[in-house]
Amino acid sequence: MMRPEYDIEMCIVSNPAYLCVVRATICTALERLGLDECECGKVMLAVDEALTNVIRHGYNGDNSQPIWVRFSPKTENGSTTGFVIVIEDVAEQVDPEQIRGRDLEDIRPGGLGVHIIRQVMDDVQYTKRPEGGMRLYMAKSVSPGKVTQP
Repeated sequence: MMRPEYDIEMCIVSNPAYLCVVRATICTALERLGLDECECGKVMLAVDEALTNVIRHGYNGDNSQPIWVRFSPKTENGSTTGFVIVIEDVAEQVDPEQIRGRDLEDIRPGGLGVHIIRQVMDDVQYTKRPEGGMRLYMAKSVSPGKVTQP
């Protein structure tokens, strides 16, 4: 039997009430990898911002649309070196080059999600899904001494 590409795959509807399920699942997986509470919190903030952006901007607040969340540790020579989180939707496609946070000089509430995601994660890539919608790939490296094997 072939191993799945991701260790965790879930689909939620775009209802903010279910973001806690994603946060709890991903945070538990990160804790199993050995990340401390502070690091988990930062990653959860990035994931929360990404999901909120899908709901608010991709689906214009429609809370009945699908969002897929996938998670896997990254391994090298049998050691965990980090993790990957992928978020996908079927919202209207946008040019990935146009996805950016507002100017940081513009001081007002909101609009910092993309900045937060890019600050927390090491690798962030927005792409169009061939089947429609968007894909957000986020990866983070973790120092080998910090990670325990699941």
